[in-house]
Amino acid sequence: MLRVSAWGTSDRGLARTHNEDCFEIDVEQRLYLVADGMGGHRHGEVASRLAVDTIRGFLGRVAGGDATMPSLPEPRLGRQANLLKMALRLAHDEVMRAIRADPRLAGMGTTVVALSLDGSTASVAHVGDSRAYRVRGGALQLLTQDHTWVNEQVTAGFLSHDQARIHPLKNVVTRALGGESRLEVDVLEVEVEPGDLYLLCSDGLTTMLSDDEIERYARDDGSPQQISRALVEAANRRGGLDNVTVVALRTEGEEPQPNP
Repeated sequence: MLRVSAWGTSDRGLARTHNEDCFEIDVEQRLYLVADGMGGHRHGEVASRLAVDTIRGFLGRVAGGDATMPSLPEPRLGRQANLLKMALRLAHDEVMRAIRADPRLAGMGTTVVALSLDGSTASVAHVGDSRAYRVRGGALQLLTQDHTWVNEQVTAGFLSHDQARIHPLKNVVTRALGGESRLEVDVLEVEVEPGDLYLLCSDGLTTMLSDDEIERYARDDGSPQQISRALVEAANRRGGLDNVTVVALRTEGEEPQPNP
């Protein structure tokens, strides 16, 4: 089993009065999460915390034998990827249930990006514009595609990437937990190699820094703690217009096996 070191850094930024982001590093489950709440008046942080707790709790119950998944909804995906997808959908249901129970929470929602390690395979699931990156051999690769109106226009060829970065609607998400009765979750599986660095982040980072700038910090040989803090500090130096959260995890080779 690959050894992993991980660290998360979150900051409210320079323009917001409170932090609606939430993150989780569950070492035992090898689960890493970032959620970016929306809704204001502290409702966004209710949604993001509820999502994180639901995802972690469901996967923990499955691991402990207290919850099961009788079949694989998507045969093209492995068991862990299917579980992660189901966990995000359950989190969506919990956010919707909270809204129905308390009308004051109407309009709240959250984006989520989650990574779960199972052996040498990483399952990555996301909804919204929180992102996952991988750095391998010094090169940064975006693993997720933003669920935003602007990114859809880029994909369709109506906007360039440079135009998208400054478009006034760049933060309008088209998918979020709490946003629709039926949630579509994007999931992919990637093979993990020793020395990989994975970054999970809220859009408070990516609206302040370009991918090239993120790559320059991520190429550093520093620890996940140093890299996550440096990225958050850089976003704040650029203006800190939003809450910003970065979870960094690095794979460090095989863990030694106990003697029989």
